[in-house]
Amino acid sequence: MSSLLIKTSIRYLLRHPWQVGLSILGVALGVAVVVAIDLANTSARRAFTLSTETVTGRTTHQIIGGAGTLDEALYRELIQRGTVRQAAPIVEGYVSAASEAVGPIQVLGVDPFAESGFRAFSVGQTEDAATFVPLLSEPATGIISEQTARRAQVEAGETLDLLVNGQRRAIRIVGLLQPPDEASRRALDGTLLCDIATAQELLGEVGRLSRIDLILPEGTTGEQAQATIAAQLPTGVEIVRPATRTQAIEQLARAFETNLTALSLLALVVGMFLIYNTVTFSVVQRRGLLGTLRCIGVTRREIFVLILTEAALLGLIGSALGLLLGIVLGNGLVRLVTRTINDLYFVVTVRGLFISPITLLKGLGLGLGATLLTALVPANEASSTPPRTVLRRSSLEERLRRALPLVTGASAAMFIAGTGLLLLPSRSLWISFGGLFGLVFGCALLTPLVTLALMTLLRPLTGRLFGLLGRMAARDVIAALSRTSVAIAALMVAMSVTVGVGVMVGSFRQTVITWLDTSLRADIYVSPPGLAANRVDAELDPAVIERLRSAPGIVSSARYRNLLVRSGENLVQVVAIDVNERGKEAYRLVSGSNDAAWQAFTEGAVFVSEPFAYRFNVPRSGGTITLQTDSGPQTFRVAGIFYDYSSDQGVVVMPLDVFRQHWSDRAISSLALYVAPDQNVDEVVDRLRGLVGGQQDVLIRSNRGLRQGTLEIFDRTFAITSVLQLLATTIAFVGVLSALMALQLERARELGVMRANGLTPRQLWGMVLGQTGLMGFTAGLLSLPVGMLVALVLVYVINRRSFGWTLQITLTPGVFVQALVLALVAALLAGIYPAYRMSRTPPALALREE
Repeated sequence: MSSLLIKTSIRYLLRHPWQVGLSILGVALGVAVVVAIDLANTSARRAFTLSTETVTGRTTHQIIGGAGTLDEALYRELIQRGTVRQAAPIVEGYVSAASEAVGPIQVLGVDPFAESGFRAFSVGQTEDAATFVPLLSEPATGIISEQTARRAQVEAGETLDLLVNGQRRAIRIVGLLQPPDEASRRALDGTLLCDIATAQELLGEVGRLSRIDLILPEGTTGEQAQATIAAQLPTGVEIVRPATRTQAIEQLARAFETNLTALSLLALVVGMFLIYNTVTFSVVQRRGLLGTLRCIGVTRREIFVLILTEAALLGLIGSALGLLLGIVLGNGLVRLVTRTINDLYFVVTVRGLFISPITLLKGLGLGLGATLLTALVPANEASSTPPRTVLRRSSLEERLRRALPLVTGASAAMFIAGTGLLLLPSRSLWISFGGLFGLVFGCALLTPLVTLALMTLLRPLTGRLFGLLGRMAARDVIAALSRTSVAIAALMVAMSVTVGVGVMVGSFRQTVITWLDTSLRADIYVSPPGLAANRVDAELDPAVIERLRSAPGIVSSARYRNLLVRSGENLVQVVAIDVNERGKEAYRLVSGSNDAAWQAFTEGAVFVSEPFAYRFNVPRSGGTITLQTDSGPQTFRVAGIFYDYSSDQGVVVMPLDVFRQHWSDRAISSLALYVAPDQNVDEVVDRLRGLVGGQQDVLIRSNRGLRQGTLEIFDRTFAITSVLQLLATTIAFVGVLSALMALQLERARELGVMRANGLTPRQLWGMVLGQTGLMGFTAGLLSLPVGMLVALVLVYVINRRSFGWTLQITLTPGVFVQALVLALVAALLAGIYPAYRMSRTPPALALREE
């Protein structure tokens, strides 16, 4: 490319800073959303993996029990027999710090004498190795990292207040961990290291171990050692590799992360329309110059390379800025993502954003790739059009009119391709989102045709309402269809996502409300505060249970036990329940006879939730599942599949007496209480709180209170979706503003002539805002059917393939009205500055600039 062309390009870019700046901003916002979501997901996953790997250390294998714990006598027996040589007992769990600023605390109980070779941090990375002596000689002592100590505002020698199963515990900090590198520092932040006996007392696991860590040699020798150990383990206990457990836990949130990533890509799709608009405008505004260059001998290839180089430069700058914005935005989103993962899946202690080079490279590549991809069409037009045609002002609009049948055909092809992907018998979320994107792109390609038809219909109406200026506003939208239709399409896509996600969330919420009305049959629910909102991992004090069950006004009760157990390589939530007549009403079966199902249930069969049945391919007519119990793998017959929206991973429900036949666990996680008909539930709740005050901090909530709390968690879960919708709308707003700015520059002479013929600044304001209002109205109107299409795909395809839930579509008029008004307001706001610039430009100056 010659130096003349380079100078020409630089001069053009410098003379249009607003247009270039808006283009860069559009690319930056699109990249920022993708990078922020990826960083948030990566940070949560990395924090969990890093913590697990650091705590695991050099462990090659682990001995675990079916219910998650082991009898500590097993460790002693294995050592005495000489079955294992390098083995370390571990007690592990999560508790809450009394101060909310500290967050969840991972308790790690170790035996310092057995730790040699396992975890470097547990034998010498403290201020003084002598600090390990109090761990063994003094009860209720522990060591934390310097970062955790600063956040908790405690120093060595002071106490750290904790909440365990709703009871307050105090641990005296006898030393501070000083990890040698940044990775270890991140991993150990939020970890409380203590003696194994202290951990057992703290977590209520006296006599029990979480696991036994082993170091076995690699190769054939290690395999033989593993087989020897497995042969000597009691029934229900198995030996696994640490990676197996880690992957099983991480997989729980994979569908959630995929959905967030796909929604963030929609924001980049909106940005692609903006990039296309910008590059097209740059070609249109320079068509005279490009035509002249072609006439004096500049080749098509040079013009093509020029346009792509400019687009690459804008994409590179925008992507780089997007990376910085993504890091800033990710700092806020990581808290929303972490909170949702803690609510729904597993406990993760994310203290900050983990900036992954792979994520940054991915964002840079997406931004640059999207820019070049969308620049191909205008670059090809600029290079392939004959010079004489380029010099004609109306050539681009004429080509668009001629290309409308081709664009409409491409829209039909996108519809067919998208529908085909959605109809594939696949559970792949990326294929599903690919089908959704195909449908949305197909709708976007219809925008020019629909805009042309709509403006033709509206032009007489706007003329009757607003006179000549009204007809001119509608005419101007059509006259610049190649530019306005792209801006309308960008705003339409953003609004359709708002409608689609809004309808999906509203339908989901109403389905959950209906489900809560059915499933919450008791009057009062009692549970200790836990770290996961959808699962009660803590235990109720037996004395508290008896006191509540025998309290005045309580006529009956039901006990529940929640536990994570293994099913093959997967973790499964098991809920054991007391069976009573009112409790039976809480389970609405997907199919089959209720009486027959409950009869089988009381005889030892189980119920599984709809997501569980989808996840593990349990047929509706019944089937079996295998769970790892304390007495080894046990197969249970499935008596029925029930609707459940408390967990997207699925739940197995069994009678409490059957559960206790297979697991030695005797703890109770929660309690349902039924109040006498003549009692006021709220008054009974107040009495019960006073009854157990000081013995154990428990959540005692009425039916109505638990229902409200569940909906609060639901709304909190979808908070990040609202943020993504807002960002997509912002990008579309920037796109409309960019389009109008470019139109203002291109129509400078036309508007100058109109001003010279008597058009007042006020009338010019009305004409410009009328044009932008029509664009916003068109985008909003188109977004309603497209948004409904998006909602149907989200509810019946993507949601089903992600989580297995059956949702009922609920149409809320407010969602549609909001989208229409938002599109109109966004377009009108985007037109304010261009109208201001046009009205302030003297007619003579406008004519001279052209």
